[in-house]
Amino acid sequence: MNDNFDQTPVRVAALYRFTAIADPQSLRAALASYCCGCGLKGTLLVAREGVNGTVAGSQAALDGLVTLLAENGVDRLELKFSNAAEMPFRRMKVRLKREIVTMGVDALDPAGAGSYVEPGDWNALISDPGTIVIDTRNDYEVAIGTFRNAVDPATTSFREFPEWAEAHRDEFAGRKVAMFCTGGIRCEKATAYVKTLGVDDVFHLKGGILKYLETVPAGESLWQGECFVFDERVSVGHGLAEGDAKLCRACRRPLTPKDRTSPLYVEGISCAACHDEHSEADRQRYAERHRQVAIARAQGRRHVGQRD
Repeated sequence: MNDNFDQTPVRVAALYRFTAIADPQSLRAALASYCCGCGLKGTLLVAREGVNGTVAGSQAALDGLVTLLAENGVDRLELKFSNAAEMPFRRMKVRLKREIVTMGVDALDPAGAGSYVEPGDWNALISDPGTIVIDTRNDYEVAIGTFRNAVDPATTSFREFPEWAEAHRDEFAGRKVAMFCTGGIRCEKATAYVKTLGVDDVFHLKGGILKYLETVPAGESLWQGECFVFDERVSVGHGLAEGDAKLCRACRRPLTPKDRTSPLYVEGISCAACHDEHSEADRQRYAERHRQVAIARAQGRRHVGQRD
């Protein structure tokens, strides 16, 4: 680690940018070298369509990453910063992908996305009776928080969204369609896809839920619950303060405090949602892993079986 970078407090940057990348392999190598050299941890995805990821470390290291991306033609990032009580990632991964957010629709151009709506204008849009509000995230994310009166497509993968949208296209006719997601990236593609169905009045929340929770006061908010994030914080609330959700270490679903009161919840072993998905042998294996992880944590080290 480069000692020139102060690692406290831990800052978290969620970023993405759709832009043409001529040489994804070279950019991946440059990002991996920089991030590993200055102690950043998290995940960055690089594809011909752009860059997406969440990384954590010092503010100086994150600023350097933004500069490096700009030097490589990835400027004007959609970028959101937040804090974490401790490092929320175990390692640094920089991966080449076909898409930076996987929808699986060939030749879809994110440049055809719907109109941005600033967080300060979002409440008025989704309170309009003529607006249908759609949560483009997956079911386990929606379960711990969403906007008031939002439609849940009940998808388990973003790949399922196009089929859901096609099946409900008649419901969009003559209405404003407002979509949102965690940081804004899924909505770039979701709104672009819905527009290919012939829907014109399509909007999405600029900066996603994270920017809304950061900028809209809790007393004015139409958000209910917490927002799932893909790191060890699990969830955040208004002001991007760390939330109360925890992961089930058996199935990786986020669990609210109420979920954890279930008699089927056993820390590190099972929750009500996955208890019947696993055998007794599975649960015994999870129990041993949980015991070993607890021992390693008490000794200040990471257990080899601990999942990222």
